[in-house]
Amino acid sequence: MPFKQNSMTQAEVKQIITGSEWESIAVELRPSKDRQNPGNIQPLYMYRTFTFTQDDTFTCAAVNYADAGGKVPLVSIAIKGHNVWQGPHPVKEGAYSLDYVADELYEITPLHAGFAAAANSIPVDGLSKWEVNVPQDVKGKAFPLFGLIEGQIYVDYDLVYVLNDLLFMGSKHVDGRAFDTAANRPTNLQVPLRKKTT
Repeated sequence: MPFKQNSMTQAEVKQIITGSEWESIAVELRPSKDRQNPGNIQPLYMYRTFTFTQDDTFTCAAVNYADAGGKVPLVSIAIKGHNVWQGPHPVKEGAYSLDYVADELYEITPLHAGFAAAANSIPVDGLSKWEVNVPQDVKGKAFPLFGLIEGQIYVDYDLVYVLNDLLFMGSKHVDGRAFDTAANRPTNLQVPLRKKTT
């Protein structure tokens, strides 16, 4: 039986993803730029959950790990903000470009002394000394470890695609580039998130 092309409209995709919590199937492997050693690519191990609301807001909670098995948590990240839909994405029929504007919260909580030490090695005005299990909101502030710039609200230029009960977003570029400009929007699909069941 031939595969049926998914041709959902943007409104249908939005309706499907809204009101549910979506989570990583397992710890995800993503390439990341080593900001302390430019030119190097390092593995980023992450577990994510997303929720979407009718008024086009999102919440993302993520934990980065030191290992692929997710045994050594390094930092948790909580991001809240608004979605801006940008129309069809060419990666697949039924895929849509979606910008995540982190204009409500970008909270970072070190979970490991090594991460806190790395963050403290680059002091930033307006932020306290980093301590394990103590969150700080870096929205609009400089945070070099994540490439955040003073006075700018971070936008993640991503994509979404739904197939069955799976939510696909963009796969990170192999060179570790972030989705920090429209030109860096992903062109491939990442391993999907699944709808969280209670």
